[in-house]
Amino acid sequence: MKKFVNFLSIFRIATAFAIIPTMLANWYLISFILFALGAISDWFDGYLARKYDCCSKIGGVLDHIGDKLLVCNALILVPFIPIDITFISTFYTPIANKLWFFIIPVILMIDRELYISGLREFLGTQKIEMPVPKARFSMGKIKTTVQMIAIAIILLAVSIHIIPGNKVLLYILSKLPEIGVAGLWLALTASIWSAVQYTMTFVEKLKKIK
Repeated sequence: MKKFVNFLSIFRIATAFAIIPTMLANWYLISFILFALGAISDWFDGYLARKYDCCSKIGGVLDHIGDKLLVCNALILVPFIPIDITFISTFYTPIANKLWFFIIPVILMIDRELYISGLREFLGTQKIEMPVPKARFSMGKIKTTVQMIAIAIILLAVSIHIIPGNKVLLYILSKLPEIGVAGLWLALTASIWSAVQYTMTFVEKLKKIK
């Protein structure tokens, strides 16, 4: 079971790189499927690791790397996805080009990951660990979950043009871009909150350094 759990993390790393060419080629439905499978594997390997008590240090590292690569690779490419956010732009026309409205949360969330990695790296030089919070509903886990949902919604939104059928269904689906954008900003809020929590933990750890 431990090997299977680690395989799921490796699979997530693979999907993190696989979505790059598919998004650049505008194969957004394939990107959505790959990203969704990667996100599901994140929940699944954590569930199996806890249920069968097969957690390992290498598994934790692979899980952490897989999460970051999947989310960060997608976030970098999200601002270039050709979707309309007409509801938002009716309140503020410059948002119609969507660049800054996407780029601000993307940059800040990636900066947050680099910041936390820097804190961990420094503590590592002092032989002090700063583990990922183990609470089931820790802010860091909420942040990752919201990020994945928001990105998946945006990828789905740009793929709906291939879906034939009821106009009402298409109208509902057309509102997905706004939901995805709102999700990015909600994820940014969780990222900042999580960064504050890590900073407080970092300060506490510093007190142990002589």
